[in-house]
Amino acid sequence: MQNDILNQASVILKNIFGYDTFRPLQEDIIASVLNKKDALVIMPTGGGKSICYQVPSLIFEGLTVVVSPLISLMKDQVDQMKYLGIEALLLNSSLARDEYTENMNLIRNRKVKLLYVAPETLLKNEILALLTSVQVDCFAIDEAHCISEWGHDFRPEYRMIAQVRKRFPGAVCIALTATATERVREDIRKSLELKVSSTFIASFNRGNLLYRVIQKNNPLQQTLDFLDEHKNESGIIYAFSRDSVDRLYLSLKKHGYSVKPYHAGLSDQERRENQDLFLKDKVQIIVATIAFGMGIHKTNVRFVIHFDLPKSIEAYYQETGRAGRDGVNSTCLLLYSYSDVHKIRFFIKEKTDGTERRAAEAQLSAMTDYADSASCRRIPLITYFGEEYSTANCGMCDNCISPPAVNDDITIQAQMFLSCVKRTGERFGAGHIIDILRGSKSKKIEDFQHNTLSTYGIGKDISKSSWQNLGRQFIRNGLLVQDMESFGELKITDKGYRVMKSEEIITGTLIESKPERKSAAAGDDYDMELFELLREKRRVLAAEENVPPYIIFSDKTLMAIASAYPQSHESLIQVHGIGSNKLQKYGDVIIAVVRGYCTDKDITEVKIAPVEQKPREYLKTPRHIQIGGMYNSGISASELVENEGITLKTVLSNLFKYVQEGYTIKADGLRSLLPADDDLLRAITAAFEKHSTEYLKPVFLELGGAADYETLEVCRLFYLSKE
Repeated sequence: MQNDILNQASVILKNIFGYDTFRPLQEDIIASVLNKKDALVIMPTGGGKSICYQVPSLIFEGLTVVVSPLISLMKDQVDQMKYLGIEALLLNSSLARDEYTENMNLIRNRKVKLLYVAPETLLKNEILALLTSVQVDCFAIDEAHCISEWGHDFRPEYRMIAQVRKRFPGAVCIALTATATERVREDIRKSLELKVSSTFIASFNRGNLLYRVIQKNNPLQQTLDFLDEHKNESGIIYAFSRDSVDRLYLSLKKHGYSVKPYHAGLSDQERRENQDLFLKDKVQIIVATIAFGMGIHKTNVRFVIHFDLPKSIEAYYQETGRAGRDGVNSTCLLLYSYSDVHKIRFFIKEKTDGTERRAAEAQLSAMTDYADSASCRRIPLITYFGEEYSTANCGMCDNCISPPAVNDDITIQAQMFLSCVKRTGERFGAGHIIDILRGSKSKKIEDFQHNTLSTYGIGKDISKSSWQNLGRQFIRNGLLVQDMESFGELKITDKGYRVMKSEEIITGTLIESKPERKSAAAGDDYDMELFELLREKRRVLAAEENVPPYIIFSDKTLMAIASAYPQSHESLIQVHGIGSNKLQKYGDVIIAVVRGYCTDKDITEVKIAPVEQKPREYLKTPRHIQIGGMYNSGISASELVENEGITLKTVLSNLFKYVQEGYTIKADGLRSLLPADDDLLRAITAAFEKHSTEYLKPVFLELGGAADYETLEVCRLFYLSKE
C-alpha cells in the first residue's frame, strides 16, 4: 500500500510537474504527510517546499488548505498551479465580492484541491463554516516562522491557527519555513500543537550560488562594472535606506538600465506596479530596501547585490536566497566597508538597549566574520545555522575560486599601521588611521593635528583599498581588536605589540585579487542563440496571458531545450520542468521555434536519455533514528562507536539530531564519557542553562576553553536526557 502511494506520487511529479526525481527529503516528507503524520519542514528558499504539500493534495480525496501571509505569494502560487492543470484558488481581501462568492461555491461543490488563504481569512466564521462543510485532509502552514515571537517576522494571527486545527482532527498539518533556529522550531511545534510529528531539516547549502565580497570604495562604479558583466540578466540590489535606494535607482536609470525602486516610502500602487514589472521581466533590475522580497517566487533572478552591509546573517541568507531559485548558477555580491559596520552599530546603540542590543551586536559580529573570512564563504554562512560544513573548496565563492595569497611579508605595513594607532591614542577607527598613513588633508586630521605625526603620509604609496584590505587582515590575525561599544576604535593586542617590536613577522596579501567570474549558467552547455529565441517566445506568451514568464517555463527548462533541440512531443516531455499540461498547451509552439532554428543551422536533435529510476528503499529508517533506537535499547555511545565502526562525533551528532526531532534518550549510556571533575560538570550545566543547548560556541566561550567541543557535546546530550 505504501509503495503504491509513493509510486503514485512519483507519477504525479513527472506527469504534472515535469520532474524526474524528488529532491532530498521531499519523498520522506510526502510519505509522512500521506500517512497523516504532522511535519515541520525547514528548507532553504528554492529548496522545493511547495512540492511537499502540492503532491499530497492531488492524492488526498479532500481539500488541502494552504495558509500564507502574503497576497502576492498566494496569487503567484495559484497561477502556477493553474498552469499545471491543478484546481487551485485563493480567498482573500484582494478579490471582488462576486469572485469571492464564486470561489466559495467551487469549494462547497468539491471542485478544488488546493485553497490558499491568509491567516486572518481562515479565522472568519464564514470560512470556518465553509471548511466544516467539506472534507479537509491537510493544513499547510507556509512561512511558519511567523507563528513565533522569536522569529524575524512574527504575526499574532498565526497563533490562532492551532484553534482552527482542533475543528479538523482528521487533517494532517505540515509547517514550512526557510530558516528557523531550534528555539523558533520548538515554538512552531508547540503553537501548532503538532502531533506525532517529524522535523525535516534540509541542508542550508545553496550550491548554485556564487558568493563574492569586495571592498567598497566606489560603490556606484563597482555596481556598474558588475552589471556590465551581467547584461540582460534579472537581479535585485539591496540598499540600507530609502534615500540610498532612490539615489542608486536614478543613477542606474541615467546609465540606461531597465530599473525600478521599491521601498516603504512609495505608494502601495507604485510598489505593486514596480514589483509586477519586475516579475514579468518588463524591468530588469529592482533596487530595494529589505521591504522587498518575501513571497517573491521569481525563479530567474540571476544576481543579488548588497550595496550596503546587511544587519545579520539571517537577513543576508534570506535575501541572497532569492537568486537562482531555478537551480541555475547565480551570483551574490556584497560591497563591504567598515563605515557600514559603524553605521549599523550606531543604529543599534540608538534604537536598542539591554538584551536586544547584545543580540543585535552578536548578529552584526557574525555578519562581519563572514565578510572578513579568508576561507570558504560557506563555512561561516552555513555553520551559523547549526549545520556542519567541512568541504575544503566549494568552487563557488571568491575565496575558493581565487584564494588570497598568504605568503607576502606584511610586517612592515603592520608596524606602520600599529604605530599610527598607538600615536593617535587608540581612539580612532581604521578609516581615520588609513587617512593619516596616506597623508590626507581632511579637516578631521588637521583638527586633531594628526598631520604632525611621524606616521603622517608614510603609507601614501599604498592605495586606500589595499590599506583597507590590510587593516582587515591585521584584525583577523589578532594584532588589533575593535571596541564594540564605540565607533570601531582600534586597540592593539599583545600580539600586535610583539609585531611592533619585530618579535614576530606577519604574512598575508598586499594586493587584492579579483575572483574569476563564473557565468550565470556555468556548467550548462546550451545554445545561447536558441535560448534567446525561446526566451523571447516565452516573453510573448507571458504577455498574452498576463503572467510572469517563469510561470510559463523556467530558465532551466529553456536551457535544457536549447541543449537537446527536441523536435517532437515525445522528446519534449523528457525535458526538465515540462509536464503533460504544459506539453499540451505550449508543445507545438516550442517545437516550431526549435525546428525552425535547427533547419536554418542544419542541427539535429540530441536524444535525451530518460532518467533511470532507481529502486526505492521505501520508508528506510534515517540513520539518526537507527542510532537513537540502538542507544535507547541499552547500547552505550562507546559501544556504538565500536559496533558500527563510526566515530564518537558521528554518534553524538546523530543522537543530538534524534533529540531535536522530539525523541527522548536515556542518560545511562553517556555517563562513562562525562568529565570526572564534578565542578566542571556543574559549570557546563550552568552554562547550558544560561545560553540554551542550541549552539555550543557560547558555552565554550563562557567556560574559557576548559572543556573541548566533544566533551560539551556529551554533556549537552546528558543535560537534554535529564530534561
